[in-house]
Amino acid sequence: MIELLPPAPLLLAFLLASLILALTPGPGVVYIVTRTLAQGRASGLASVAGVALGNFGNAAAASIGLAALLSASATIFDAVRYAGAAYLCYLGLQALRADPSKQRSEPVTTGIWRVLGQGFLVALLNPKTTLFFAAFLPQFMQPTASPVLQALALSAVFVAVAAISDAGYVLLAATLAPALRSAQGAARMGRYVAAAVYFALGLYAALTGTRPAKT
Repeated sequence: MIELLPPAPLLLAFLLASLILALTPGPGVVYIVTRTLAQGRASGLASVAGVALGNFGNAAAASIGLAALLSASATIFDAVRYAGAAYLCYLGLQALRADPSKQRSEPVTTGIWRVLGQGFLVALLNPKTTLFFAAFLPQFMQPTASPVLQALALSAVFVAVAAISDAGYVLLAATLAPALRSAQGAARMGRYVAAAVYFALGLYAALTGTRPAKT
């Protein structure tokens, strides 16, 4: 396994770059924090696990060449991107329909697997993540080992670093959540804020990012 990772100086550079990228708030972090504020620390950590699995799925796709396909075909790229945007908007509608009084009476662990699955889909249905891995990982790969196995090993390291960083965001959000919930009308306002965040993420997924050139 060690030979699949770069030499120590390059590995250290990879870890540092991964940490900086992981600490930079993006759509995944916003989704995780929103889940934590709405449903508690357990749901936030489940979201972290789901997003991590989705990110690793994208990394695996990049490792076996899907990134090249997405780069070559604007149609496939757009189809995946719009599917992810539509799913985020669906989560926004679900947030609007939620009953705050019922949410407060539910156990913290309710729907954990569902939350994990949603986090997985949010991360997986983002082709830009696949393209990112395809561009980022080769900078730290060596010609002496299998490119696919190296990419998977580096992806696992990156996803682990990102998961630890995301868990930190969860703990911070969970610490602030009780104070926010104690405010009058916070539950109702939180529902609208959560919905707005999901819709904003959906628009972000649909409208931003470099579209691959058609061939």
